[in-house]
Amino acid sequence: MAQDGRTPLMPHATASWLVDNTGLTFEQIAEFCGLHILEVQAMADDLASTKYTGRDPVRAGELTMEEIEKGQKDAEYSLIMSKGPEQVRRTKGPRYTPVSKRQDKPDGIAWLLRNHPEISDGQIGKLIGTTRNTINAIRERSHWNITNIQPKDPVTLGLCSQRELDAIVAKAAKKAGIEDEVPEDTKLGGDREALIEELRAEREKAAQEAELAALQAEKEAAEEAKAAQEANLFSDADGDDAPVEVTATDESE
Repeated sequence: MAQDGRTPLMPHATASWLVDNTGLTFEQIAEFCGLHILEVQAMADDLASTKYTGRDPVRAGELTMEEIEKGQKDAEYSLIMSKGPEQVRRTKGPRYTPVSKRQDKPDGIAWLLRNHPEISDGQIGKLIGTTRNTINAIRERSHWNITNIQPKDPVTLGLCSQRELDAIVAKAAKKAGIEDEVPEDTKLGGDREALIEELRAEREKAAQEAELAALQAEKEAAEEAKAAQEANLFSDADGDDAPVEVTATDESE
């Protein structure tokens, strides 16, 4: 997170732009945007489930080129967000959407209907700033422009913030009794047991081979000793039976 505790209005889109257009490290981008480094890594590797449209933080007044250059020169440098104008928050009435963004509403609604069916029409209407008739038309595919509607993340489109979306999703999931269940990964346990069995089998095999090698060595040693003993016996027998050489003497002596 930025040093002053604030994050960009559209952290994922901003991170995508910084990955594509700067030489900042993943750690710097993640810290500035308030994201996990793995999210930034996924964007860089094109592994993110949603392809975010980059948002230039310089043009948005959230970051300066001088800050980016400082970060590119020093990998340990933490980017400082520029102080922009305070956002005016409406306490009553429907959400105001800029004219340039109104054409993106159907795409955002379609994305919510597809990815978060637990969210009620009333919540979608407050989040996006639309009507129930429009939501139903998109759900029933009777909208006049249905052939051109492409589901897109409303956060990426700038129709709402990530915090607002997360809050509504969590509230709707709680009301619907939906709990995130983490499937038990039995593969690791199975691999561990298989590895133990493999090591045990290798150990038993090595012990058997060592025992056989020892028996073979003893057998060979016994055979060598027996052969040596037999060789000595034959040598002694040959010495006893050898003829005595008699030297002829002169009879005159």
